[in-house]
Amino acid sequence: MAIVRVHYKIYGRVQGVGFRWSTQREGRKLGLNGWVRNLPDGSVEGVLEGDEERVEAMIGWLHQGPPLARVTRVEVKWEQPKGEKGFRIVG
Repeated sequence: MAIVRVHYKIYGRVQGVGFRWSTQREGRKLGLNGWVRNLPDGSVEGVLEGDEERVEAMIGWLHQGPPLARVTRVEVKWEQPKGEKGFRIVG
């Protein structure tokens, strides 16, 4: 079970639609650690850490997001795990 880390940025209609809350809920459901926040440019950014298969599943979910979201682009950068604990909304 390889632990991996990704830093992601989501573009589109992703603020004001419950994206952060839904991301936290989905991440916790998958047993992942990390964080999520809104950025001033209207995008959402975050980090996921956990089992590679579960992180891949979460990346798939990020391409859709919650029902009211309209995701137009997802950027994902693979990084070295840093030992995130819990899954929180920041900023």
